[in-house]
Amino acid sequence: MRKERVLGGKWDFFKGCSDKTSLAQLEPVAVTVPHTWNSVDGQDGGNDYYRGICCYRKHFPCPAFFESSQELYIEFGGVNSSADVYFNDVRVCLHDGGYSAFQVRIDHLLKDENELLVFVDNSPNDSVYPQTADFTFYGGIYRDVKLICVEDTHFEFTKYGGKGVILQTSVQNGTGILKIHAKVSGRYERVLFSVADGVSTVAKGEGTDVEIRIPSVHLWNGLEDPFLYKVKAEIHCGNFIVDSLEYEVGFRFFTFDAEKGFFLNGRSYPLRGVSRHQDREGVGNALTKKMHEEDLSLILEVGANSIRLAHYQHDQYFYELCDKAGLVCWAEIPYITKHLEAGFQNTMDQLSELIEQCIHHCSIVCWGISNEITAGGNSEGLYMNNKALYDRCHEMDCTRPVAIAHAFMLPINDKVVTLPDIAGYNLYYGWYLGNMEGNGFFLDACHKAHPELPIGLTEFGCDANIKLQSSNPTKGDYSEQYQALFHEFMCSEIDKRPYLWGTYIWNMFDFAADARDEGGTRGRNCKGLVTFDRKIRKDAFFAVKAWYSKEPFIHICGRRYVNRCEDFSEVKVYSNQKEVELFCNGESIGKKKGEHVFVFNVKLSERNEIRAVCGDLSDTIRVRKVQKPDSSYVLASSSEIRNWFEGLQLISREGFMSVHDTVGDILETADGKNIFEDVMSLRQSNAADDIASQVEIPREMMLMTMKDVPLSEILRRSRIPDGEIRRISGELNKIHKERI
Repeated sequence: MRKERVLGGKWDFFKGCSDKTSLAQLEPVAVTVPHTWNSVDGQDGGNDYYRGICCYRKHFPCPAFFESSQELYIEFGGVNSSADVYFNDVRVCLHDGGYSAFQVRIDHLLKDENELLVFVDNSPNDSVYPQTADFTFYGGIYRDVKLICVEDTHFEFTKYGGKGVILQTSVQNGTGILKIHAKVSGRYERVLFSVADGVSTVAKGEGTDVEIRIPSVHLWNGLEDPFLYKVKAEIHCGNFIVDSLEYEVGFRFFTFDAEKGFFLNGRSYPLRGVSRHQDREGVGNALTKKMHEEDLSLILEVGANSIRLAHYQHDQYFYELCDKAGLVCWAEIPYITKHLEAGFQNTMDQLSELIEQCIHHCSIVCWGISNEITAGGNSEGLYMNNKALYDRCHEMDCTRPVAIAHAFMLPINDKVVTLPDIAGYNLYYGWYLGNMEGNGFFLDACHKAHPELPIGLTEFGCDANIKLQSSNPTKGDYSEQYQALFHEFMCSEIDKRPYLWGTYIWNMFDFAADARDEGGTRGRNCKGLVTFDRKIRKDAFFAVKAWYSKEPFIHICGRRYVNRCEDFSEVKVYSNQKEVELFCNGESIGKKKGEHVFVFNVKLSERNEIRAVCGDLSDTIRVRKVQKPDSSYVLASSSEIRNWFEGLQLISREGFMSVHDTVGDILETADGKNIFEDVMSLRQSNAADDIASQVEIPREMMLMTMKDVPLSEILRRSRIPDGEIRRISGELNKIHKERI
């Protein structure tokens, strides 16, 4: 029978070791696998984390093993990005792709004492994805390594890391259909399958290509009832079972409707989700099961019913957790940001591995084949790569649609938009460019242009540093308050658009992006609803929870905004209840009825205990009245930008245009159009502190989303020289508003 054990514990680690010759010249460091060498330098900023070749070495004695009738394999759960494997001085494997499992046979090379060497490479190259993206590419053996002993007759490991059994489920008229394809190595008499519902066996099948039907099947029904059946696969030789595998599967049916959104088991089930990266502060991507479980718990707490597992294949354990919890999953490969002409085969291999290893997971409803891949430039080769991936998906799995997440700068009439079965756009209006309303304008325009294509919002969000607080939050201040305000607005806008099949907040957790240095935090993308260490739920977490969660709760915002200099302070409460009463120092401020957001105006004393109550629910914060603003609440660079702009003392003439007019109004005149073109040219040629300035946005989309934005907002986010700002202001002051 099959036996497994983890090759964990201490390994020898050699940093900067590219081959066996240099191994003897380096002193090893003892590490525990799973391990990444970028858990510190990949999170501290500077875009200088070590990307190169390192070596892991493990010595172990020959395991209990019958050479004449058994085979021995090593399975790697994840090695980023490429693994060159040697066993007892023999090269046994080269695997490119850092997020999928692979196996290596070693029994023919066994000795009494054995040496395993794994040269791991996360160096920049032109053929293995990802190479360009806004997250850290941690190097290391960061998932479990296992020894697997099987009989010479066994379910055969496949080219793409599968275990030899493919399970696909569907539902027809209340009957569950389980299609099974098994690949067996060696001589056998019978291959048997059984399906159990937790109480008894409900169906059986025999053979290597089997279809099992289960009448009146118990459906996997999302969060409400994530029911799973247990499938056992057995190979029989005479009176002996020589190999056995077990899976959990769910039966469900679903559709993506271009007008009405997502349907699960025949009922409307709008997907309101979050995205997740597999890393954590001080740990990198070498996560433990407990960490995976904590992530899932927080995702369920916020009320999400779906998750986008970005931007690569995640740990099998997390897919299993999603199956059991009822979370609907988007699964994808790291074909991201920039198309590599030499990377075609790697995309095909990574997709094939993702599907073959994860096809049995009922939580997965689509295969994502690329993310923002046009951001680094569009081409016919890029299109054909996506087309080949699309075709491969449908060859391997006819039960799920193919998805692409598009970058916001991709024109809605580009042929890449309509290539997949379902599409999504990653939109950041209200953060990187334009205003919040731009997200809705963009989605509506795309839906109008392609009424037959199911459209989703696959990323949206903004950064927040919990140290930064504001009574007057604005775009670009990185305050906790602006992030919460942003998600309030987006939740309400999403509710107005039933055609959206799914929406995914970017991101559930802050994550490492070593090239970043913004918002007062180096090496980190701070768009998470929860901090990198998972210790603090930001106010935006509770804004989303007020819309998504059915679990009764109440939350007062601003608990980190302790020092307040205003006489009357806005106190905001999030809740999914219908009425909230607020108290300050024991006195009732009043009751308010509503939904999701309750706003009170509180006169501050020197010390204030503020308490919100709804039935048995309550929450309390404490704040102080101070004489001057707390400078630690304001990002220094953001303050400099604001003060710099206000310090220009630009003149506004009554009845004439100024920088405070909207782009739409300015464009109403020929002179205004010329001035706006001048601004856009200056903005592009001067390095702005805004990622939007680094990409080419289609003109029609830019104008659509900027028309209601004051020109001052665009100037404030730019680094256009002071003299040019004054010149632009002066030219606008010459345009009489009567001409509009």
